[in-house]
Amino acid sequence: MSTSAGQEPNLELRDFLRSRRARVAPEDVGIGPHAGRRRVPGLRREELAQLAGVSVDYYVRLERGRNPNVSSAVLDAVARALRLDAAERTHLFDLAKPKPGPARRRPEPPQRVRPGLYRVLDALTGTPAMILGRRLDVLAANSLAKALYADFDALPHRERNLARFIFLDPAARELLADWERAARGAVAALRLYAGRHPHDPRLTELVGELAVHDEDFRQWWADHDVLEYTHGTKLYRHPLVGELALEYESLTLPDDPDQALYLYTAEPDSPSAHALQLLATWSARSAPR
Repeated sequence: MSTSAGQEPNLELRDFLRSRRARVAPEDVGIGPHAGRRRVPGLRREELAQLAGVSVDYYVRLERGRNPNVSSAVLDAVARALRLDAAERTHLFDLAKPKPGPARRRPEPPQRVRPGLYRVLDALTGTPAMILGRRLDVLAANSLAKALYADFDALPHRERNLARFIFLDPAARELLADWERAARGAVAALRLYAGRHPHDPRLTELVGELAVHDEDFRQWWADHDVLEYTHGTKLYRHPLVGELALEYESLTLPDDPDQALYLYTAEPDSPSAHALQLLATWSARSAPR
């Protein structure tokens, strides 16, 4: 199927497919050295097309972003051939399925946190907890999360963003013991969001600001990696209580899939648990009365 006259190619889809194809080693999919000398890393287009069970011409048009009516079956086959993980597969489908442009979409309403969720955060006195929204915006955080990270409520609204904190606040590089891993994760999470919301003007503003001020961000944004925060471990060097290793769980809120509750816990009776308890005590004493 050809692109209709005047239709712009899907550059995000093009760049994502190229980046994923370059990361598939031929030997990992049974292609041996007999395939000849390679000028670029990864699979050739014709090899990927064969693995996906589509014609070379069809795949070339898809990778060039010039096949707007690609079927889910083909996308599934391409995802399997590229060995995409769950987040990458979701991103591929988001990029490949056309979305209405900003002129035809209603503006996204501001995100609100329900009063009951604020009470949930306040009730979690021994657990850092926050609610992240679109673009990794920090919509709400309890006192222990503020003590762990920063008092986001004290910042102007546009600056209450976790990615912005990681890249533009010098304190983040001291706090996050594995800063590069955390920063790459934030970039990859923004990439995943961009696939779902390609016309979000505030995302464009945020990406532009971070790209102007941070070379690492520019480089990692161009890598097209994607990540969905579900659970994991984060390492901290807190100025008050020292080193902590905290496990986080992300719980998507059913009435707004762009809001998620993040909870941070420590292994019971571990040095991190004792440090977290000390931080909670300090936070309680420092809270306004």
